[in-house]
Amino acid sequence: MLNNIGLPGLLLIAVVVLVLFGRGKISSLMGEVGKGITAFKKGVDDGKKEIEDGAAETAKDVTPEDEKDKV
Repeated sequence: MLNNIGLPGLLLIAVVVLVLFGRGKISSLMGEVGKGITAFKKGVDDGKKEIEDGAAETAKDVTPEDEKDKV
């Protein structure tokens, strides 16, 4: 059903959405979507950094368990 929508159909949908919501509402909605995407990317980067830091902490301590007991 949706694979028959061409450029004229998309333009018609865009015009209808613009008429229904108005330019200001769409502008603010797109701004919120942009903020959401930015926050998501920041969260993903923070998660990666946290995982890498955890891996670095476990990689630092390579002393065997029986050697730790002696010290």
